[in-house]
Amino acid sequence: MQITGKIIEILPLKSGTSVRGNQWRCQEYILETTGDYPKKICVTVWGDRIDAFSLQMAQQVAIEIELESREYNGRWYTTVRAYKVRPLELYSDNGAPSGFDNEPPFPDDGMYPF
Repeated sequence: MQITGKIIEILPLKSGTSVRGNQWRCQEYILETTGDYPKKICVTVWGDRIDAFSLQMAQQVAIEIELESREYNGRWYTTVRAYKVRPLELYSDNGAPSGFDNEPPFPDDGMYPF
């Protein structure tokens, strides 16, 4: 699933050690979608992808996400996890808006079935 929008907030980095003794870290970003009814979505990035994506405030991006829900003590929690990010240019060199008009959202490299 893909969402597009602007990074409007970067939450503090979280890190720790798992029960198995592995180090982990995650970073949450608040993305505001575009359109007639913009929504704010908290997107989580895990591990080395934090550095690889290098998301910045006010950056326009297209994000491939996966949704996961889990139950804990009778309550359900949903995580929006980013696994691929592409920055969007607001305007092309000739001043016209750009984005997905002339190119696919992500290259068709055969890695993903969508």
